[in-house]
Amino acid sequence: MSTHSKVSPGKNTMTIARTLAAAALAFTTACATAPQIKPTPLTETAPKASSSQAAAQAGTPSSAPASKEAGPHEVFVSALASFDAGDYEAARKGFEEVVAKAPQSLNAQFNLGLIAERQGKLADAETSYEKVLSVDPNHQPSLLNLGRLYRLQDRFEDAISLYEKALKAPGREHDVALLNNLTVGYRLAGRFELAEATARRVLARSKDNPEAYKNLALIYYDQGQYRLAEVVSANARKLAENDPGVYNNLGMIYLKLNDRPRALAQFQKAVSLDQKFAPGYLNIGAMALAYRDYVGAERAFIKAVELDPTSYEGHLYYAYSLDGQKGRDPKKGLVAGEAFEKVLTLRPEQPDAVCGAGWAYAADRAGWDKALGFLERCKSLATTQPQDQQLITAKMQGIEAMKKSGQPQPGAELKKEATPAPSGDGSMLDKVSEEEARQEGPLPEETVPAGDAASSEPSPSGEAPAPAPSSEAAPGSSPAPSSSP
Repeated sequence: MSTHSKVSPGKNTMTIARTLAAAALAFTTACATAPQIKPTPLTETAPKASSSQAAAQAGTPSSAPASKEAGPHEVFVSALASFDAGDYEAARKGFEEVVAKAPQSLNAQFNLGLIAERQGKLADAETSYEKVLSVDPNHQPSLLNLGRLYRLQDRFEDAISLYEKALKAPGREHDVALLNNLTVGYRLAGRFELAEATARRVLARSKDNPEAYKNLALIYYDQGQYRLAEVVSANARKLAENDPGVYNNLGMIYLKLNDRPRALAQFQKAVSLDQKFAPGYLNIGAMALAYRDYVGAERAFIKAVELDPTSYEGHLYYAYSLDGQKGRDPKKGLVAGEAFEKVLTLRPEQPDAVCGAGWAYAADRAGWDKALGFLERCKSLATTQPQDQQLITAKMQGIEAMKKSGQPQPGAELKKEATPAPSGDGSMLDKVSEEEARQEGPLPEETVPAGDAASSEPSPSGEAPAPAPSSEAAPGSSPAPSSSP
């Protein structure tokens, strides 16, 4: 994912897909991004809600659908209730009806984007946000969410351009949320000097902004300055001691410092603070996968993809955790193949997913036809090495031969790929307790050099720090559409 720092693979695609090498894992940082909450009244620049709008925000949702004669206000409330009940299709139809009846309802259009994200339809989400911005270029939730979608697709320069343009609007040159997201964009694009300057720009006006410190720590992290990243993270932890992203990033740092028990403790601390914090589960699963604790990894990745269905890494590593169990249960290979295919809906032609699907489906007779198709695609990839092409050819010939003879898949080959968890049926996730996480000692603190905090002016009222990239957005208590079309 574009918002992640990754361990260097160190192996070619085929080897990764076959062996689930620990070096292939990506660990997830938690950086500032679009607001992942219900679209409450935007910021101090947003118009105040009218009394009728306030009533819509505070109204008690009903799970019953609005009648055909209902006005856009009632349909909006009904669609909102459907979303909260997890019925995204009903919610989508409801908000589409609102847009049809009241085209000026930007919140309904925005909520359609949120629903599309929940369903993993990133292109549809992008279209929805762009429609809002075509009417109101300053609609901040759409600006931030669209920028995040660009980052998810590694379109860093598009995200940067979006933020830079928004900051040029009158009165928005010091918008903290936009500046923090611009910092992320610069960092992910490798423009570290600009990223650091932008983070310091936030701190110059709002010296107690934890998101700016988190971003600054990640800038140093990405440049290999892990001790400095740890020091800067101390400021973030002091300012936001209950922010799971701070502990998640510390876990990343401790991994780089080869202190794995302490890293795991940080990840566990993160999810103990917020049970919906997807990056923490992704990192816990990645650590379990590194130790070939496939059962523990599967549990963590199930939670991660449930919380963030737009994360292709989450689906990819979930597939790896299943693939690691196919030696004991070939049916796990079929489920792994489906998970690899989910990756391809988010990242078409992603090499690890193409090759992984081929090897996963090969585990069970029911998947052989699909295996042949994916292995052929894998063999034709530019990243596939000649020696791996030979292995694929041999595998495909073996499958064809077994199909003709009616023989089952040889168990010996599958046993090679299965490695039991380090402690039998137990999970390495239990080896570091939450108590240890709570007992983490104090970190060194950074003193911001004179001049970097030139002003003690607080951040504008109404702004909230943007949470981690992988937590999810939900439509909700934004101003309701007009009661008349």
